[in-house]
Amino acid sequence: MSIVTVLGNPRPGSRTHGAANSAAEAVARRIGVREAPEVVDLAVLAPLLFAPETAPEVRAALELVAGADVLVVASPTYKATYTGLLKAFLDRLPGGALASAVALPLLVMGDAKHSLAVEVHLRPLLVELGAVVPTPGLALLESQLADLDAVLGPWVDRVAPQVAAALGQRAPA
Repeated sequence: MSIVTVLGNPRPGSRTHGAANSAAEAVARRIGVREAPEVVDLAVLAPLLFAPETAPEVRAALELVAGADVLVVASPTYKATYTGLLKAFLDRLPGGALASAVALPLLVMGDAKHSLAVEVHLRPLLVELGAVVPTPGLALLESQLADLDAVLGPWVDRVAPQVAAALGQRAPA
């Protein structure tokens, strides 16, 4: 079983990166996945993402994402939604490409007034690509990053059973 984290922050080593990796690792532990989650860091791919020809690195990242069992899709909140970098990457996937994935949307935001963005903007994009999104997304305030475990613990308690159930209900390949 594979867990992949997609990071839509244009800055390498961002707070979103740390929060998303921690969330993916916590979910992996709870559902019994021993392998470390793989990471697609779009900050690294950004220079290649807008080239006319699809670079091999971008193609490999798209294949990794499309083949994931569980996806943690994370972005900082820009203009009350996810980043254009994340959108540009996900737009390269054909419709239904995430049909084999259970997706967990995560947005890091500066203000609680943007909390619905994870449900109103990011969830529908993942569903449009075919992912099962059985849980509430995680709207993570920047002020909560200092005590991330206090936020992730209750969130994982709530979402892990739903992720496990969604994985178990999938039709065999």
